[in-house]
Amino acid sequence: LEAERDAAPALAARAKAAAELVRALHGAAEKAESHANEEEERSAVLQEAGETAHRDATVAATEAQRARSELGHLRQRLSEVEQETAEAVRAGWLDDSAPDADPARAALAASDAEKTTVAAWDTAREAAGRALEHAREAASVEARAEQGARLHVGAVAATLALPGQAKGEARYDVRLTVADGARLDWLPEQLISAGGSDLRVTTRADLAPDARLVLREEQVLGRVGERPGRLTSRLTLYRAGRPLLDQELACGPGAPGGWDGPAVLAGHRALGQLVVVRPEFATDQPSATVLDADGSAALTPLAGPAVLVTAVAPDALRLRRILDAALGRLA
Repeated sequence: LEAERDAAPALAARAKAAAELVRALHGAAEKAESHANEEEERSAVLQEAGETAHRDATVAATEAQRARSELGHLRQRLSEVEQETAEAVRAGWLDDSAPDADPARAALAASDAEKTTVAAWDTAREAAGRALEHAREAASVEARAEQGARLHVGAVAATLALPGQAKGEARYDVRLTVADGARLDWLPEQLISAGGSDLRVTTRADLAPDARLVLREEQVLGRVGERPGRLTSRLTLYRAGRPLLDQELACGPGAPGGWDGPAVLAGHRALGQLVVVRPEFATDQPSATVLDADGSAALTPLAGPAVLVTAVAPDALRLRRILDAALGRLA
């Protein structure tokens, strides 16, 4: 009993210091929670951006990891404070009936606030991850040739469609606009549909009455020795606001039956098309014809000053040779 009386002042001072520390930690936890909510809202906005979403989502995820580390230290210190205040309560030097004055209850409240903050950071990081995945899986490209301009667009390497982290279809949209007197050569490299991927590609070209267009699309089903992913491709052309071409093809697992049959690909792994729009074709349009002895490529005149070349081949190299020969014939 005498030892308890002697220890009372020290315990009281220690409890007071613990109470002040708990209040400070509680305030820090509230600020962290507020900051976490702000980060969560900012992460939601990231879904509206492409490259910006990727950059900001990475920053948000990094800050979330740093916050979790700091909050881990906070959790450890709060645990120590809870033990200290619990000892003071058991000794009878602290009142546990008033929540606002009881450091033990304050410590528990601060601990709850810390847990809420951690959950908020987790939510923010998940939202940032979803924004990043959305940015990766939803891409768009736009090209515009203004009046009298000549624009040539190519690529340095093939585009590879890979499986995404999230289930569902990824999208890749291309929008082309060509004004009167302008010419656009849209000649990207091949699109390779890797096994397990699911990609929908839509290409739309809007042409003025006197516009010129050369458009090439090449698609390869799977890498070497690999089964293809699912690939859906739609191409639409409008001239002076009226439809000139609208076609869609789906290949790979889950596509409508017959895509690999004799009426479509007949076992070939590469397919492509070439569209050439020239005002001169209004009076001198090439006739429909088969372009090679194997019957794997054909030229079809469209209902306007344009022609469509469609080809299939066992590989990308053979496909490119066929389409290059057709383009040289139409140049």
